[in-house]
Amino acid sequence: MSKILLFSLISLWLSACNSVYFKPNTIETHQTFYADRGGYAMQRSVKERLEKKGYNVQVGKAIDSKNFVTDNANIEIDTSTIPNDVRYIIKVSERKEWFNIFWCPFNGFWWWNFNVSIADQKTGEEIMTWRGRGCQNSSLRMFDDIIDKMEIKVNEQNN
Repeated sequence: MSKILLFSLISLWLSACNSVYFKPNTIETHQTFYADRGGYAMQRSVKERLEKKGYNVQVGKAIDSKNFVTDNANIEIDTSTIPNDVRYIIKVSERKEWFNIFWCPFNGFWWWNFNVSIADQKTGEEIMTWRGRGCQNSSLRMFDDIIDKMEIKVNEQNN
């Protein structure tokens, strides 16, 4: 009985690591995504995954850069243009990843804490929001699964 309770508690704790809302069948394949430049590992990995799936990922052209100095950090804010042919904007906000040898040794070693949002520029809708934290590889597998479910399949696009 104690093993079942322990397994249930661990499962419940792990399931609370991600909160995802998305609209299935809303992303047209081979469209252009806009993403902010830079970022930590999650942001870079999301851009790479989208490109591997056949999407054109653009970061726009830099217009201006301003530095702000606070008590704790030097913050640089970039301003850039969003290209006219962009259909979707993906925004990734993340905290710095940390090396987690205890929890993630066979799952990418890095622990991520992030927010991801996708907005459709044609309709003005936010079609995906994801507040998550987890190991690198499992987070990327989950991202791939979400995008797969959001893609409009070829036979549905022709109808």
